[in-house]
Amino acid sequence: MHVGEDGLSLVGDGMTLHADFSTMLPRLRPGKLQNELLVRAAKIKGVSNPKAFDATAGLGEDSFLLAAAGFEVDLYESDSVIAALLQDALLRAQEHPELAKIVNRMHFHEGDSVEALAQLAKSDNADQLPDVVYLDPMFPARTKSAAVKKKFQLLHHLERPCSNQEEMLDAALSVHPRKTVIKRPPKGPYLANRKPSYSLAGKAVRYDCIVPPPRSS
Repeated sequence: MHVGEDGLSLVGDGMTLHADFSTMLPRLRPGKLQNELLVRAAKIKGVSNPKAFDATAGLGEDSFLLAAAGFEVDLYESDSVIAALLQDALLRAQEHPELAKIVNRMHFHEGDSVEALAQLAKSDNADQLPDVVYLDPMFPARTKSAAVKKKFQLLHHLERPCSNQEEMLDAALSVHPRKTVIKRPPKGPYLANRKPSYSLAGKAVRYDCIVPPPRSS
């Protein structure tokens, strides 16, 4: 780990991994955010102040998009190195005039999201339950962009592709969200072979959405 003027970085094998939410500002321009595939996949109709649970936060970019779209997001990361990079980026973003309001809706937790979901499932308070659970289990990058490949090579050294697919998906569904959104490769298999209610697909990624019956009032 290296601390420089731009914050905390992970350096290794000739590569540098650095989290910086300011690089995402172009994606927040008018007309762009609502067209983000993830934002469209996570959208919940008729819910004010929606809540999301990001079970696989990584460097927090997807949680950032959800927060920018109006979600209160609890984000979990279990790897201590990735968690340190993410927390550093969140702290720096709080000092940025265009980012502060967004990251203040992002509530970071270092720990096991499956365990956290299990505890939430036991809650008697429906207000604590997320409207959306988001899963982005690590999968091998399939991209022609060398820059993107390098960005994720160091991440792959720290976190391997998901090996507990059934457990993770069952934990997500156990809190009875209005929707579970799962990030997959465009032509990749369904997570835990569970067929979604529907999918939204782009050139680089697909979002599988599982929508259970409406919550009882």
